[in-house]
Amino acid sequence: MNRDTRLSDVLHVLLHMAMVDGPLTSEVLARSMGTNPAVFRRTMAGLRETGIVSSDKGHGGGWRLTRPLNKITLLAVYEALGRPNLFAIGNRSRHPECLVERNVNAVLADTMAEASTLFYRRFGEITLDNIAGSHEFGH
Repeated sequence: MNRDTRLSDVLHVLLHMAMVDGPLTSEVLARSMGTNPAVFRRTMAGLRETGIVSSDKGHGGGWRLTRPLNKITLLAVYEALGRPNLFAIGNRSRHPECLVERNVNAVLADTMAEASTLFYRRFGEITLDNIAGSHEFGH
């Protein structure tokens, strides 16, 4: 199964953006993300729409953060990316009359709901300055 690395990729780019005074081009940031500029711009569109970043065209243009790192939560970035799927676990629904299937589905649904609640709470607490301050940047 392919993993969706957009959240990790975007967090990486945002932290690099914070280290630079001034705008960075799509070409430069796309290389940092390991993709091409068109994919980079599509990925960043939600962040621009939610006001986390801005972009200007033309000479001297590029991408820049619009908020300080301590005002950007992991949850805000996750939501700006369209809430990528957290879990690939699904319920079986071949025999809805089967009591075993119903019990399994109920336990899975409850557990996934608890995990999602924890995820959203924790992602709402962590800001990008927490990440930037917790590790030294090596590149």
